Amino acid sequence: MTWQPYYQGDGVPRDVDLGKPPPWRSFPRQTLHKEFEPPPGLIKAVNAALALRRPLLVTGSAGSGKSTVIEQVAAELKLGDVLRWHITSRSTLSEALYRYDALGRIHAQRLDGPTGGDDIAPFLQMGPLGTALLPTERPRALLIDEIDKSDLDLPSDLLDVLERGEFEIPELARYKSETVHVREWNRDERRPVTRGRVQCDVFPFIVMTSNGERDFPAAFLRRCIRYTMPKPTIDALRRIVDSHLRTANDGSGEIDALIAGFVDRISAGESLAIDQLLNAVHLLTGGGAPAGEDEREVMDLVLRELSRA
Repeated sequence: MTWQPYYQGDGVPRDVDLGKPPPWRSFPRQTLHKEFEPPPGLIKAVNAALALRRPLLVTGSAGSGKSTVIEQVAAELKLGDVLRWHITSRSTLSEALYRYDALGRIHAQRLDGPTGGDDIAPFLQMGPLGTALLPTERPRALLIDEIDKSDLDLPSDLLDVLERGEFEIPELARYKSETVHVREWNRDERRPVTRGRVQCDVFPFIVMTSNGERDFPAAFLRRCIRYTMPKPTIDALRRIVDSHLRTANDGSGEIDALIAGFVDRISAGESLAIDQLLNAVHLLTGGGAPAGEDEREVMDLVLRELSRA
């Protein structure tokens, strides 16, 4: 039978049951910390970073589970929700520390008169790094994702903040009120900031991820605990697939063949992500799975090499 479970391309309206999505594509998003299996050496690297109060720099290919590390650590150690700073080539240190809406304040003054923007607090918000550095009894967990995508100067700009655990908000340092309550990142809770100075009590647990697409300055690297994700093995991938999709009792052998082929392609130098493998297994084990020529075409789509457009 031709694989046509949903869209058929004939323009005829029909009621279709899309079924359940993959566990990692259910919304609102749930963390996958329970499914994550730390590779050899990662637990020691995490504990070293925790003991030394140093950031953990995790390098590995896309989809290797780098960003899931902090979710598992935060859940096990009860560090609260993970703060996230996703890096692009336009990311700056200042936006990670705090955001000040100067134009919004000027607009409020124009609408409501001189006193309309008199209170600066509504126009300030802590960034993810700034929130992580607020005084707290327990360290916050902060993910700095894909730091190798940053501008060349950003890692060096981070050095002083990571070393001292403090920063200044100039707009508050010269503000008329000594203490201003500033909203945290992605939360409505407000925290007092006195004379524009933010100083952490305990250093946050920071995980920085990198796809290995660039080198970092030695001064930056020596302030980090570094760990490189190993290339996946057949046994490790079988455990990952089973933890996500519960396929341990599948006796067809098709999944094992798919995993073995996936490992062979990575060993040959192809760029593939583990979530591509999970997508492929989900399609093969779901209702109305493709077969024959349909299966080959769908697997080619899902397992397409990442370094090609």
